[in-house]
Amino acid sequence: MHIRPLAWLALAAFTGHMGLAHAQPTDPKPHACPTEVPTGATCHVGEDGLGGFYWIAVPAGWKPQTGVLVVHAHGGPADTGPATLDRGEEDLKRWAITVKAGHAWAGATYRRGGFGVSMAAEDTERVRRIFVKHFGPPRRTILHGQSYGASVAAKGAEMYATVEGPNGPVKGPYDGMLLTSGVLGGGTRAYDFRIDLRVVYQYVCKNHPKPDEPQYPLWQGLPMNASLTRAQLAARVDECTGVRKPAAQRSEQQKANLATIVNVIQIPERSLIGHLNWATWLFRDLTQLRLGNRNPFNNANVRYQGSSDDAALNAGVLRYTADPVAVAELAKDSDPEGRINMPVLSLHAINDPTAFVELESAYRETVERAGNGALLVQTFSDESEHSFLSEPQYPALFTALLQWIDKGDKPTPQSVASLCKGYEAAYGNTCRLLPDYRSAPLASRVAPR
Repeated sequence: MHIRPLAWLALAAFTGHMGLAHAQPTDPKPHACPTEVPTGATCHVGEDGLGGFYWIAVPAGWKPQTGVLVVHAHGGPADTGPATLDRGEEDLKRWAITVKAGHAWAGATYRRGGFGVSMAAEDTERVRRIFVKHFGPPRRTILHGQSYGASVAAKGAEMYATVEGPNGPVKGPYDGMLLTSGVLGGGTRAYDFRIDLRVVYQYVCKNHPKPDEPQYPLWQGLPMNASLTRAQLAARVDECTGVRKPAAQRSEQQKANLATIVNVIQIPERSLIGHLNWATWLFRDLTQLRLGNRNPFNNANVRYQGSSDDAALNAGVLRYTADPVAVAELAKDSDPEGRINMPVLSLHAINDPTAFVELESAYRETVERAGNGALLVQTFSDESEHSFLSEPQYPALFTALLQWIDKGDKPTPQSVASLCKGYEAAYGNTCRLLPDYRSAPLASRVAPR
């Protein structure tokens, strides 16, 4: 009988409803646009009434009767503290390409940092409603999710697939969805490799935690009262692996340690410290603040491969069994079910160092199981970045998605690549799309469990 209150507390922590007063959002007020936003556009800021902030950018000459609104769900959730207006400005700077393409842009900071996919989807929808109230209902509305924000968008598309109308449920407010560099496996799958990283790293390096420090289950990320900083963790990683040094300056032991970690976990060297940060501070936020100190991660029967002695590695790594209540709450908050009712277009770099490209396969399988495979088109690029890819690819994606929505002209990876070529003169860079690529199953990259 004690499980239900704990589960409710976990859900409340996810959604941010633990005693937080719900005030009315403030009206958008004019604000100087970042220099990245095209000249002539107007920018506006406000508070969402729940603790978060929002930014809105409207291109010169934009009219709701003919215009498109792109509602942006940002990535993360690396920041685990309170929301800041600056965070929203950084998102607008990065995605000013949307305004350059002629579309209005609206983005929420979310009401707080840390994990909470459904919460972030609510906040994203909240800023859309603010936009409509003050700028008018646009001709089309596209939901754009980047990185973790793709998980937010995918969940939000299902949460708001239908809304209550005067005569019963009607189709929701979004006409289409664009997912870029998406973390699309849901919380119960997308972070498995990071618990793998923690146990393999600890087996190899034995310094997170150090032997003379308080010991804790690694799925906790870090004790709440620990004083370890990101700089200190980076120094420990460097001491063990030499990852921040040129290869020629690493000791033989450091080279061996680094090779074991990156070969088993299948991550590039340059992303090791970043992934360990997430598997430390984000895990602390997720497991202790959102799940009531319960473990959603399981590696009890995982077979690790890629080291010089896999038998010793598998005998020596720490093993954990997931708490079913934690798994259920995490799934409820963050796992997509594929219940989409609009066109969805995605883009992912095949060598993304942060969100594995194989996560696209996990989402594709989910959508197909739900019987909605015809509503999803996935595109891929020959790039090795995560946060922002070659610029002309984005207006091509917007155009392809709008043609699909307006005319029923479903794009193919080949047609998107052709559209992209037409934008190179105006947007510079080169199109890097790979029309014939198809992502491999997630199990080919992350050891199944």
